[in-house]
Amino acid sequence: MERKVERMIRQHQLLSDRGLHLVAISGGADSVALMRVLLALGYRVEATHCNFHLRGEESDRDEQFVVSLCEQLQVPLHRIHFDTREYARLHHESIELAARHLRYRYFEQLRADLEAESVCVAHHRDDQVETLMMNIVRGCGLHGLSAIQPRNHHLVRPLLAVSRQEIEAYLDRLSQPYVTDSTNLGDEATRNRFRHHLVPLLSELNPSFAVHTAKLAERMQQAEPLLAFASREIWRRGAEEGGLDANRISLTWLKDFCLRELHSGEAWRALLYEWLSGKRFSGVVFDQLCDTISSAIQSQTCSSDVPYKGCQLFSSATHDALLDRGWLLLEPHFKPFKPLRIPEPGTYVVGDGACRLKMEEVAVDASFAVSRQAMTATIDAAFLHYPLCLRHAESGDRFVPFGMKGSKLVSDYLTDRKRSLFDKRRQLVLTDAQGEILWLVGERIDNRCRMTASSARAAIVTLQNG
Repeated sequence: MERKVERMIRQHQLLSDRGLHLVAISGGADSVALMRVLLALGYRVEATHCNFHLRGEESDRDEQFVVSLCEQLQVPLHRIHFDTREYARLHHESIELAARHLRYRYFEQLRADLEAESVCVAHHRDDQVETLMMNIVRGCGLHGLSAIQPRNHHLVRPLLAVSRQEIEAYLDRLSQPYVTDSTNLGDEATRNRFRHHLVPLLSELNPSFAVHTAKLAERMQQAEPLLAFASREIWRRGAEEGGLDANRISLTWLKDFCLRELHSGEAWRALLYEWLSGKRFSGVVFDQLCDTISSAIQSQTCSSDVPYKGCQLFSSATHDALLDRGWLLLEPHFKPFKPLRIPEPGTYVVGDGACRLKMEEVAVDASFAVSRQAMTATIDAAFLHYPLCLRHAESGDRFVPFGMKGSKLVSDYLTDRKRSLFDKRRQLVLTDAQGEILWLVGERIDNRCRMTASSARAAIVTLQNG
């Protein structure tokens, strides 16, 4: 087993010979074996233990076992106690997720404080198999088939090449005791059901099931850099050809590129999946999005002049994707700011401080000129009725666009300008005390408050970043 672990460490360059490495130890067989193996291989290690106080006396028993073991092996130990349930309540998280956040945040802080090179955790081959199977059952892409990575920044997993059976046999040869977490014995947790039922059943059908499954994850890990390189090259080509950037992708370009370069009419789905990776779209929503795009491609409606019919917005936990006139647009969930009250000329912070609104009134003289900048409005001050208000456009808003006589719905005006739903929900308006729109920000002022030959004073309003 020690040779297997050393080969794993060398193959993936997990540990250096001279650096300090932290070992996360719970007292269970896996983490105890990890520390014993690393010590046997001559690595310089210190231990760290978290008491989450979730299992009453059993949690304290585990801590005392770890203290005794580290004293026996003369390994420095760093301990911490967490009120996990209270943390979960305050952060609206599950107990499992809260413990994970607390654990890994502490590990990284301790590593930095001690200037250690890595934190070693005891995931082994059986964990790898279970994780891969859980990912498949839940629905995953290519990255999910990679399951547990040997390295994740400073977090390393030297035991991924060995099985739980090998770990227990190793500890038995050393006559090394360990403790057992009673929560691992029941079937309440999803992973336990996979461990106790599904994996043994599949192993009955093929005794080499675990070996083959772990090998699949390893192959996918090896292939990921190649896939990432290919993706970067495609995105570079797309950017050069005007087909995509981080926030939008042309469906026409996507279809044509796949046919021209990949000789496939369906490869666009994989490219789209990669483009959306990390944006937390569920498999169901992604499939609905692909079905809508496929219908548009087949009906030849993925054109910049043809809006999509029906539902165009697809949402994940963090982002919205919008099909609009031949493009798929992507942006984080929209967070409107509270309307800004403007009682008098001055400079005002907008929303979270990303923008500032500057307003001043000046006399009109021979040198005066109306600004032509999109984000600056020049308004006849005689039409100002304070307090003004800067807010997002709302349904039913109307104004008289500069140069026109009749009023128009703001939404219709923006549609005529081919603005997307994303543009519309971000659109700002400046209104007076009666709620009349003075300026459709970045677009046009209202024609009724324009400067004329008889205007004596002007209000100059500018919206600028930060």
